[in-house]
Amino acid sequence: MSAAAQTAIPTADHLDIRPLQPTIGAEIHGVDLSQPLPAEIRDAIRAAVVQHKVIFFRDQRLDDAGQEAFAAQFGPLYTHPANRDVASVTPLHAISAELQTKIEAKRLHHDLRRGDEYHSDTSWRLVPTWGAVLRAIDLPDVGGDTVWVDAHLAYEGLSDEVKRRLEGLHVTHDYRDALLANGHDYPIVAHPVARTHRETGEKILWVNFSQKPQILGVDLAESRALLDEVLHQYKRPEFQVRFSWKPGSVAFWDNRGAVHYAVRNYGDYPRLLRRVLISDEPLYAAL
Repeated sequence: MSAAAQTAIPTADHLDIRPLQPTIGAEIHGVDLSQPLPAEIRDAIRAAVVQHKVIFFRDQRLDDAGQEAFAAQFGPLYTHPANRDVASVTPLHAISAELQTKIEAKRLHHDLRRGDEYHSDTSWRLVPTWGAVLRAIDLPDVGGDTVWVDAHLAYEGLSDEVKRRLEGLHVTHDYRDALLANGHDYPIVAHPVARTHRETGEKILWVNFSQKPQILGVDLAESRALLDEVLHQYKRPEFQVRFSWKPGSVAFWDNRGAVHYAVRNYGDYPRLLRRVLISDEPLYAAL
């Protein structure tokens, strides 16, 4: 690293963090993600991710290797099953307009309405990935924003009666349709609807609406009613931050504290982003 690059690295006490909403979303300025991070900056960024649920960086010059190297400073990288059939196995996973089209094609089969695809990545695992780093590759001139939801505020916004009804209930996360297309089959997993964040202790609403959720232990009508309550919370603007992608944009979020939704309003443009997932085990298994 050059002397100029070294002097440009801020200290943790002077990290330029600019909140976008009171509890969710912040931009961090003055950090070059293509360079190795000093431990104190790495730890300050991780703390900001946990506190703000999702953080954003602008004007970054990252290639694929640089994105992987940045993410790997925060834990072991997870290779998504969809990548295991490609010629060169990589933790980088394409988030493309083509993928979104396939999701939309399955919506009617899953009884999923457009605009309801709020989800958390790899929630179908027993131990889901804790973090995700998403980088813009090819963007439309306008549109294609991503919305993140503070899942703790979503829980706090529930009535006491609904909180009581959800206590102790689990919801299914069923990703078999997507995985079977790649020659893999996974069991249906159930997680608590009201889950406790392992670091903050906050109660969060944790439902993946892209994976045919069903609440166990209640009849189907009550399951649908409770899931409608959750979805209503996710859609409340005061619980959200909306990010407009630009060239060089990078998002880094806490997959345990937020759910997100990709806005599909850019027509046939071949929008492309690349994501790296960070495992919650073994490095951070105790957190």
